[in-house]
Amino acid sequence: MRFLHTSDWHLGRIFHGIHLTEDQAYLLDQFLDLIRDSKPQAVVIAGDIYDRAVPPTEAVELLNETLSQIILDYQTPVILIAGNHDSPERLGFGNQLLTRQGLHVFGPLTGKPRTIILEDEYGPVHFVPLTYAEPSVVRERLQEPEALDHEHALNFMIQHALKQIPDSSRKVAIAHAFLSGGSVTDSERPLSVGGSGMVSADLFKPFNYTALGHLHHSQKVGNDSIRYPGSLFKYSFSEAHQTKGINLVELDAQGDAHIESIPLSPRRDVRILEGYFKEILEHADTLGNSEDYLQIVLKDTDPILDPIGQLRNVFPNVLAIERPYITNTGNLLGLKDDHRKLTEKELFASFFEQMSGQALNPEQEGELAGVLEEVFRDAREVSV
Repeated sequence: MRFLHTSDWHLGRIFHGIHLTEDQAYLLDQFLDLIRDSKPQAVVIAGDIYDRAVPPTEAVELLNETLSQIILDYQTPVILIAGNHDSPERLGFGNQLLTRQGLHVFGPLTGKPRTIILEDEYGPVHFVPLTYAEPSVVRERLQEPEALDHEHALNFMIQHALKQIPDSSRKVAIAHAFLSGGSVTDSERPLSVGGSGMVSADLFKPFNYTALGHLHHSQKVGNDSIRYPGSLFKYSFSEAHQTKGINLVELDAQGDAHIESIPLSPRRDVRILEGYFKEILEHADTLGNSEDYLQIVLKDTDPILDPIGQLRNVFPNVLAIERPYITNTGNLLGLKDDHRKLTEKELFASFFEQMSGQALNPEQEGELAGVLEEVFRDAREVSV
């Protein structure tokens, strides 16, 4: 059985005020090309299809276009579950009708577990969709009072589903969960407070492959067959050094999973540049695609007039600037003395020291005195 495993598309995401739909569409075009070329027998999408419960129109249209091409043009079944960012009810609308076309959408948790059985040359493979559900929802809809946290809730859902499946069958779990030991980034929304949203990888031991969603870094947890493919795009600067992609999975006759990560190439990458302001501007043509989404870390300690404005003349998508070499000492903590008793020179000297972490040197004091004298002279001439 050959299938593609992806998750965490977050369609409709806004990144530092930038709508990413165009970037997401560019990556999904590559995904469609991969389906065309690799000819999988199924596509698995493990939650967080949208970035929020009520997605914007363009995100809905993009999903519709993508799924339509997979189902209608490539005749490839899709198994899709809701994640914690999705509205299960909206995502699951019309799923009974869509199932007949090969689009299996699992939105709200229901009392009766469903599995999707797909056949290959070795026999059936049971796909077990474990749609994201809060413990309170599991307690209510599955009548399980012990489901007080995510671990117990998910374990009950798994055991509930496994009762329908022969032990010897090949099985694939599809879940949106935070497994203990998983590596996080800055762009995941916590499932709960205080760590109670974590679950053990041991829950998935009965499965030949576990297709996970939620964590945005591509990784395995527990063993080689328990996998997060990572998010479609880099949704935070903490992901700048990651490679995003899709997992191509092959289950052999014995159920052993052979996994290959297929990288995707974004139209605009998310990168971090570090250096001195002047050097970055002078060597801009050697620093990669100028259209990339950039965080720039400046090593300068001296004040710079409108650095982001100047940088955007060369790199239009500078989204953030960090100045770690001055911020530790450059917080405006208030003046040591009553500002009403300070001269203009003393006021500026105090400001300069707080911003740069250094006192004015004699040369700078001389320049400041000259500037102040010129200002005062102009003011006297105006008042005459």
